[in-house]
Amino acid sequence: MKVLLIKDVYKLGHAGDVKKVADGFGRNFLIPQGLAVLATPGALSTVERIRSKAAVMRAALNQEMGGLAEQLEGVELSFVTKAGETGKLYGSITSQMVADALNQKMGTKIERHQIESEPIRNLGEHHATVRLTIDLNPKVKVVVTREGESTLKDGGKSKAKAEKVVEPAVEAVVVEEVVVEAPVVEEAPAADEAPEAAAE
Repeated sequence: MKVLLIKDVYKLGHAGDVKKVADGFGRNFLIPQGLAVLATPGALSTVERIRSKAAVMRAALNQEMGGLAEQLEGVELSFVTKAGETGKLYGSITSQMVADALNQKMGTKIERHQIESEPIRNLGEHHATVRLTIDLNPKVKVVVTREGESTLKDGGKSKAKAEKVVEPAVEAVVVEEVVVEAPVVEEAPAADEAPEAAAE
Protein backbone atom coordinates (compact mmCIF):
# COMPACT_ATOMS: atom_id res chain seq x y z
CA MET A 1 0.00 0.00 0.00
CA LYS A 2 1.04 3.60 -0.54
CA VAL A 3 0.86 6.04 2.35
CA LEU A 4 1.51 9.74 2.82
CA LEU A 5 3.57 10.44 5.93
CA ILE A 6 2.15 13.27 7.97
CA LYS A 7 4.92 13.05 10.61
CA ASP A 8 8.61 12.23 10.44
CA VAL A 9 9.14 8.48 10.96
CA TYR A 10 12.64 7.33 11.87
CA LYS A 11 14.20 5.10 9.19
CA LEU A 12 11.19 5.55 6.90
CA GLY A 13 10.95 9.18 5.82
CA HIS A 14 10.01 12.79 6.44
CA ALA A 15 6.52 14.25 6.68
CA GLY A 16 5.15 14.78 3.17
CA ASP A 17 6.92 11.74 1.70
CA VAL A 18 4.87 9.10 -0.12
CA LYS A 19 6.07 5.60 0.75
CA LYS A 20 5.13 2.09 -0.29
CA VAL A 21 4.81 -0.07 2.80
CA ALA A 22 3.50 -3.50 3.71
CA ASP A 23 -0.29 -3.51 4.19
CA GLY A 24 -0.09 -4.69 7.80
CA PHE A 25 2.57 -2.13 8.69
CA GLY A 26 0.44 0.68 7.29
CA ARG A 27 -2.91 -0.46 8.70
CA ASN A 28 -1.67 -1.65 12.08
CA PHE A 29 0.98 0.94 12.92
CA LEU A 30 1.39 4.02 10.71
CA ILE A 31 -2.27 4.96 10.24
CA PRO A 32 -3.54 4.16 13.79
CA GLN A 33 -0.59 6.06 15.30
CA GLY A 34 -1.44 9.13 13.23
CA LEU A 35 1.88 8.98 11.38
CA ALA A 36 0.44 8.52 7.89
CA VAL A 37 -2.72 8.44 5.80
CA LEU A 38 -3.59 6.51 2.67
CA ALA A 39 -2.07 8.18 -0.40
CA THR A 40 -5.37 9.12 -2.00
CA PRO A 41 -5.62 11.92 -4.59
CA GLY A 42 -7.22 14.14 -1.95
CA ALA A 43 -4.43 13.49 0.55
CA LEU A 44 -1.73 14.01 -2.09
CA SER A 45 -3.09 17.49 -2.79
CA THR A 46 -1.97 18.50 0.73
CA VAL A 47 1.64 17.29 0.33
CA GLU A 48 3.21 20.73 -0.03
CA ARG A 49 1.35 22.10 3.00
CA ILE A 50 2.42 19.10 5.11
CA ARG A 51 6.03 19.39 3.96
CA SER A 52 6.31 23.13 4.61
CA LYS A 53 4.72 22.87 8.07
CA ALA A 54 6.93 19.90 9.00
CA ALA A 55 10.06 21.64 7.69
CA VAL A 56 9.47 24.60 10.02
CA MET A 57 8.95 22.33 13.03
CA ARG A 58 11.95 20.17 12.10
CA ALA A 59 14.22 23.21 11.75
CA ALA A 60 13.13 24.52 15.16
CA LEU A 61 13.75 21.14 16.81
CA ASN A 62 17.14 20.73 15.13
CA GLN A 63 18.18 24.19 16.28
CA GLU A 64 17.00 23.50 19.83
CA MET A 65 18.73 20.11 20.03
CA GLY A 66 21.84 20.98 18.03
CA GLY A 67 23.89 21.95 21.08
CA LEU A 68 22.99 18.74 22.90
CA ALA A 69 23.86 16.68 19.82
CA GLU A 70 27.34 18.25 19.75
CA GLN A 71 27.84 17.51 23.45
CA LEU A 72 26.79 13.87 23.05
CA GLU A 73 28.78 13.12 19.88
CA GLY A 74 31.76 10.93 20.78
CA VAL A 75 30.98 10.70 24.52
CA GLU A 76 32.57 7.58 25.97
CA LEU A 77 30.70 5.40 28.45
CA SER A 78 32.58 2.70 30.36
CA PHE A 79 31.08 -0.47 31.80
CA VAL A 80 32.99 -3.00 33.92
CA THR A 81 31.41 -6.41 34.10
CA LYS A 82 32.05 -10.13 34.42
CA ALA A 83 32.80 -12.07 31.26
CA GLY A 84 33.90 -15.52 30.20
CA GLU A 85 37.27 -16.48 28.71
CA THR A 86 35.99 -15.88 25.18
CA GLY A 87 34.95 -12.32 26.03
CA LYS A 88 31.23 -13.10 26.18
CA LEU A 89 29.47 -11.23 28.98
CA TYR A 90 27.51 -12.93 31.75
CA GLY A 91 24.45 -10.94 30.75
CA SER A 92 24.36 -7.88 28.48
CA ILE A 93 24.59 -4.08 28.39
CA THR A 94 21.10 -2.91 27.44
CA SER A 95 19.85 0.32 25.90
CA GLN A 96 18.35 1.21 29.30
CA MET A 97 21.79 0.88 30.92
CA VAL A 98 23.32 3.06 28.19
CA ALA A 99 20.61 5.71 28.68
CA ASP A 100 21.07 5.67 32.47
CA ALA A 101 24.86 6.00 32.17
CA LEU A 102 24.51 8.81 29.67
CA ASN A 103 22.04 10.69 31.86
CA GLN A 104 24.26 10.29 34.91
CA LYS A 105 27.35 11.48 33.05
CA MET A 106 25.80 14.32 31.04
CA GLY A 107 22.83 15.38 33.18
CA THR A 108 20.37 14.77 30.34
CA LYS A 109 17.00 13.02 30.26
CA ILE A 110 17.46 10.54 27.43
CA GLU A 111 14.85 7.78 27.30
CA ARG A 112 15.61 4.12 26.58
CA HIS A 113 13.70 4.17 23.28
CA GLN A 114 15.98 6.96 22.02
CA ILE A 115 19.02 4.67 22.24
CA GLU A 116 19.56 2.61 19.12
CA SER A 117 21.81 -0.29 20.01
CA GLU A 118 21.58 -4.05 20.04
CA PRO A 119 22.14 -5.54 23.51
CA ILE A 120 25.93 -5.65 23.96
CA ARG A 121 27.05 -9.16 24.89
CA ASN A 122 30.82 -9.00 24.31
CA LEU A 123 33.81 -7.16 25.71
CA GLY A 124 35.30 -4.38 23.62
CA GLU A 125 34.35 -1.10 22.01
CA HIS A 126 30.84 -0.62 20.70
CA HIS A 127 28.76 2.31 19.45
CA ALA A 128 25.20 3.39 20.18
CA THR A 129 23.12 6.03 18.41
CA VAL A 130 21.07 8.58 20.33
CA ARG A 131 17.96 9.64 18.40
CA LEU A 132 17.28 13.28 19.31
CA THR A 133 15.41 14.20 16.11
CA ILE A 134 15.07 12.49 12.74
CA ASP A 135 18.14 14.45 11.56
CA LEU A 136 20.23 14.62 14.76
CA ASN A 137 21.53 11.20 15.77
CA PRO A 138 24.85 11.55 17.63
CA LYS A 139 26.87 8.40 18.32
CA VAL A 140 28.36 7.54 21.69
CA LYS A 141 31.12 5.04 22.38
CA VAL A 142 30.43 2.18 24.79
CA VAL A 143 33.55 0.50 26.17
CA VAL A 144 33.01 -2.77 28.02
CA THR A 145 35.90 -4.20 30.04
CA ARG A 146 36.26 -7.28 32.20
CA GLU A 147 36.46 -6.88 35.96
CA GLY A 148 40.16 -6.59 36.81
CA GLU A 149 41.13 -4.90 33.53
CA SER A 150 41.72 -1.20 33.11
CA THR A 151 41.00 0.95 30.08
CA LEU A 152 43.95 3.11 29.05
CA LYS A 153 43.49 6.73 28.03
CA ASP A 154 44.62 5.98 24.48
CA GLY A 155 41.70 3.59 24.13
CA GLY A 156 43.75 0.39 24.43
CA LYS A 157 43.13 -2.17 27.12
CA SER A 158 45.72 -3.66 29.40
CA LYS A 159 45.84 -7.40 29.88
CA ALA A 160 43.99 -8.80 32.86
CA LYS A 161 46.28 -8.68 35.84
CA ALA A 162 46.95 -11.89 37.69
CA GLU A 163 47.35 -10.15 41.03
CA LYS A 164 44.45 -8.84 43.05
CA VAL A 165 43.02 -5.57 41.83
CA VAL A 166 41.93 -3.25 44.60
CA GLU A 167 38.81 -1.40 43.52
CA PRO A 168 38.92 2.24 44.63
CA ALA A 169 36.05 3.35 46.83
CA VAL A 170 33.43 5.17 44.83
CA GLU A 171 32.07 8.29 46.45
CA ALA A 172 28.55 9.38 45.71
CA VAL A 173 28.67 12.69 43.89
CA VAL A 174 25.52 14.75 43.70
CA VAL A 175 25.41 16.61 40.41
CA GLU A 176 22.91 19.37 39.81
CA GLU A 177 20.49 17.88 37.32
CA VAL A 178 20.17 19.67 34.04
CA VAL A 179 16.89 18.66 32.46
CA VAL A 180 16.88 18.61 28.69
CA GLU A 181 13.51 17.70 27.29
CA ALA A 182 14.38 15.51 24.32
CA PRO A 183 11.56 15.43 21.75
CA VAL A 184 10.12 12.05 20.96
CA VAL A 185 10.83 11.05 17.38
CA GLU A 186 8.28 8.56 16.18
CA GLU A 187 9.91 5.38 14.92
CA ALA A 188 8.91 2.36 12.99
CA PRO A 189 8.74 -0.86 15.05
CA ALA A 190 11.57 -3.34 14.86
CA ALA A 191 11.52 -5.90 12.06
CA ASP A 192 10.19 -8.57 14.41
CA GLU A 193 7.22 -6.38 15.41
CA ALA A 194 5.99 -5.37 11.96
CA PRO A 195 6.93 -6.04 8.33
CA GLU A 196 9.83 -3.95 7.19
CA ALA A 197 8.79 -0.87 5.26
CA ALA A 198 10.02 -0.70 1.69
CA ALA A 199 10.91 2.76 0.42
CA GLU A 200 9.28 3.63 -2.88
